[in-house]
Amino acid sequence: MKPLARPTRREIRLVTVPSSDSELVAQALAGSQPAYSALVARYSSAAVNFAARIVRDRALAEDLAQDAFVRAFARLSSYDQQRKFSSWFLQIVHNITVDYVRRRRVETVSLDELTEAGHPGFAMNTPGASPAEQTEQAALGRALARALETVRPEYRAAVVLRYQEGLSHPEIAEIMGVPVGTVKTHLHRARKELALAMSRLGWSGAGSETAGDHGP
Repeated sequence: MKPLARPTRREIRLVTVPSSDSELVAQALAGSQPAYSALVARYSSAAVNFAARIVRDRALAEDLAQDAFVRAFARLSSYDQQRKFSSWFLQIVHNITVDYVRRRRVETVSLDELTEAGHPGFAMNTPGASPAEQTEQAALGRALARALETVRPEYRAAVVLRYQEGLSHPEIAEIMGVPVGTVKTHLHRARKELALAMSRLGWSGAGSETAGDHGP
């Protein structure tokens, strides 16, 4: 059997170093379908998870994410490479998802059904917590998810981006297309509404779970 040829350094680099988002965008604009497929593969989970946290329906979230990818492809030439591609794309996902909620008044499924379908809810577990504490934290997470369904779509999006995606105020502002001050206002009002909703669900003082938001 003929021995395999030793790969060149350039071939090794092509295999081991993934293309940046900007490189993939440039390749996609030049007509490369594999490059655009790579972008889809890179951000499909983030798109579906974000949409699912807003509409509480995994199948619907997948449809909305697909719509976002179609819109992103149509607008790819307008992408400013000075921006993070993830923020630019999540802004499209955000707009499509929130617009859908406003138009359709989305009917939500239960958190248990969503979890069974593989979608994570609010993670409330503390490392080292006892089984009883874990049970209570899980119940609190489910209550928070139900309470989140009662707030306005833009408040819901801000809460998801801040507390589930872990983004900063400037990053959220870029995705939502609003000033940083507006993001802070959305989060402040959302916390007040969530505290009231949690109180109605029997969780007195539970609003403090997201009250300590003093980060950037």
